[in-house]
Amino acid sequence: MKKLIVAALVLILIAGGAGFYVWNGIKPVQSSDQAVEFTIEPGMRTAQIAELLEHKGLIKDDFLFKGYLKLKNEGSRFMAGTYEAKPGVTYDEIIAKMNNGEVKPEEMVKFTIPEGYTVLQMSETIAKESGLNAQKIVKLADQATGWEAPIVQEIPEDAALRHHLEGYLFPSTYELPKDSTEEDVIQVMLGQMEKRLKDIPNWESLLKERGLTLHELITVASLVEREVVADKERGLVAGVIYNRLEKDMKLEIDATVQYLLDKPKERLLYKDLEVDSPYNTYRNKGLPPGPISSPSLASIEAALKPEKSDYLFYVTKKDGTQEHLFAKTYKEHLRNIEKSKKMAQ
Repeated sequence: MKKLIVAALVLILIAGGAGFYVWNGIKPVQSSDQAVEFTIEPGMRTAQIAELLEHKGLIKDDFLFKGYLKLKNEGSRFMAGTYEAKPGVTYDEIIAKMNNGEVKPEEMVKFTIPEGYTVLQMSETIAKESGLNAQKIVKLADQATGWEAPIVQEIPEDAALRHHLEGYLFPSTYELPKDSTEEDVIQVMLGQMEKRLKDIPNWESLLKERGLTLHELITVASLVEREVVADKERGLVAGVIYNRLEKDMKLEIDATVQYLLDKPKERLLYKDLEVDSPYNTYRNKGLPPGPISSPSLASIEAALKPEKSDYLFYVTKKDGTQEHLFAKTYKEHLRNIEKSKKMAQ
């Protein structure tokens, strides 16, 4: 009888010891804030995955993990990829992560290109935020071939263009993989321009109705972008541009001269207006050879759907609003100039 009791006690102790071993073995390892990276290769067996997790210090016992997977009927849906997990996670959390393919996010670089920026301004911003080479970005922006975006085919081969892709790199916030090249950045920005154009209903029909090429449209939109601050005036300024073109008048837009300067000036001098360049709309009739900035979608829409008026002139109000006074005649325009000056007093 005593022997039976002793044997029973031994079995109980063994069972208890095994139970403690299993209970302790499936508990999470000691937690840590330092994430551990591990990679599940395609075709990897669950036994190999369990061994990897133990080796990485995310579980205590690969044998118990394999048993847990069998018990829960898990392991067949694990997705390949590189994962991150912090020590201290449970079996279920690790399993869910691999089932859902919650792989480690790529290191990204983020930069924002404001509306109305030129290629030169963009290159400086991108270089500062990503570490890419600003000069190479500018050089690529002068390149006419090698781009996947069909939109580039709409740009004329014109030696007068200051930068071939000026105006076609859409201003927006971008997030790209950290290993992106200068070429990758430009490809994405060109693609974004094509994508955003499609956000304008019937834009190609509207373009045809106006009798414009896409290059002319983007050029007009870039002028509007650099001239206008108040959204409500975009359509009006676009209308003035078209009115002056129809009357064979010089556009006389300050922004086209500013585009030629190394650094924009708060106020242009008369000698600045004499700069010899096809972009100078004080010296040349018609549109400049190409865009002078990357226009916003709002400016592109304004160039497609200008506000009809008889206005031929506008001058900036010097009251801090950055809005304009519009005029139909030169005489009225002169009065507006005087009115604007008084606003500053």
